[in-house]
Amino acid sequence: MKKNKVSAVIVVMCLVTAMLVTGCGSTAGSAEKSGGNQNTQDRAENRIAGLTFTESVPLDYAEGFAIDAYEDGYYFLDVYDDAKYLIVPEGRDVPEGLSPDIKVIQQPLTNVYLAATAVMALFDSIDAMDHITMTSIRESAWTIDNAVKAMREGRLKYAGKYSEPDYEMILGNGCDLAIESTMIYHTPEVKEMLEELGITVFVDRSSFEPNPMGRTEWIKVYGVLTGKLDQATEYFEGRKEVIRDLSDFENTGKVAAFFYITTDGKAVVRSSTDYVPAMISMAGGRYAFEGIMDEDGKTSVSMTMESFYEKARDADYIIYNASIDATVKSIDDLIAKDPIFSEFKAVKEGNCYSTGSNMYQRTDVISNMIMDFHKVFTGEDDGNLEFLSKLE
Repeated sequence: MKKNKVSAVIVVMCLVTAMLVTGCGSTAGSAEKSGGNQNTQDRAENRIAGLTFTESVPLDYAEGFAIDAYEDGYYFLDVYDDAKYLIVPEGRDVPEGLSPDIKVIQQPLTNVYLAATAVMALFDSIDAMDHITMTSIRESAWTIDNAVKAMREGRLKYAGKYSEPDYEMILGNGCDLAIESTMIYHTPEVKEMLEELGITVFVDRSSFEPNPMGRTEWIKVYGVLTGKLDQATEYFEGRKEVIRDLSDFENTGKVAAFFYITTDGKAVVRSSTDYVPAMISMAGGRYAFEGIMDEDGKTSVSMTMESFYEKARDADYIIYNASIDATVKSIDDLIAKDPIFSEFKAVKEGNCYSTGSNMYQRTDVISNMIMDFHKVFTGEDDGNLEFLSKLE
C-alpha cells in the first residue's frame, strides 16, 4: 500500500474513534428556508462582500434553490432548508471574511463521489460525466448507458453505498465533492465523517420539488458546478418545449392508480404530494389516491388491499411500479399478486401498464414521462412509449 493510502487509513481510523467517543448528532441543515424562487432584492443579504453581483439565474419551475452570479465566474447557491454554497472558479481565491455558514466548492471538480443516483442523468445530459469518478451503486444497478460504460471502462468506480462509503478510496482518490441524496440524513455520521475528512458534501433536494419539471431544472445547479450552465439552460429549454402544448390542455378526468405490491401483500402508493401524482395531473389525468399522505412526510404510503381496493377498483388505468417490483409483466402476473385484481375496472378493460426500470434514474427526461402518461390518458398510445409498457 502506498504511503498516502496508509496515511488515509490512519486518519479515517482516528476520526472514527473520535466520533464513536463523542457521538454524532443528526441534523437536516441549519439554513433557514428563504422561500420559493426569490427575486434578487429579496436575496440581497446573501451577496458576498468583495464580489460584484451581476444577475440571478432564471428559474421556471424549481422552488428548492436559487443561484446568483457574480463577476469573475463566482456563483452563490442557496439550497433552501439545507445549506448555502459559494462556487469559486479555478484560479480564484475564496473572498476574505466569508461567513462560516457558507460552504465553499472549489472548481474544477475532477473527482466527484456521486451517491444521489437520480443526478447522474443530469450530468450525462450536459456531457459532464467526466467530473464523476466514484459512485454509490454498482454497474448492474445503473440504467443509464453511459454510466454502465464508464464503469466497464474503469472511469467510474464503485466506492461503497451512501450509508457505508469506502472512505479510504474516496480520500485516496482526492475526492473534491460528495453529492448525496437526502437519504444521507438517515446516516448523519457518514456526512459528518466526509466533512471531517475535508470533503464538501452537497445534498441534492430535487426530490422535494412540487412540480416534476422542477426536478429536471436542478440541471442548472450541476451546470453551475461543472462550468456548463449555458448547456444546462439550453437543455432545459428543450425539455420545456416537449410539454408546451399541455399548458392549455383540459383534464380528461381519467383516473390512474400508480402502485406496487409488497411481498407481504400490501399496496404501496405515492403520497398525493409526490411528483408522480403531479405528472399524472400535468398529463391530463387524475390520481386515484388524492389526499393520501404519510404522517412523516415520506413519498410512499403503504395500505391494506381492502383500503386499496376501495380507492382503485374503478380507476380507468392501472400503472404498476415495476421500477420497484419487476415481477409483474402481464395482467396474469398482476392477478397472481392478489385475485381481487380481476374485479378492477382497468383489468377488465385491459388498461394496465407497468413502468420501466429506469423511471427513477431518468430525471433528465421527466417531460417524456409526462407525455407517456398523456398519450395513455388520451388514447394516443401507439405502442412506442418510452417509460410505460402495456400489460397483456
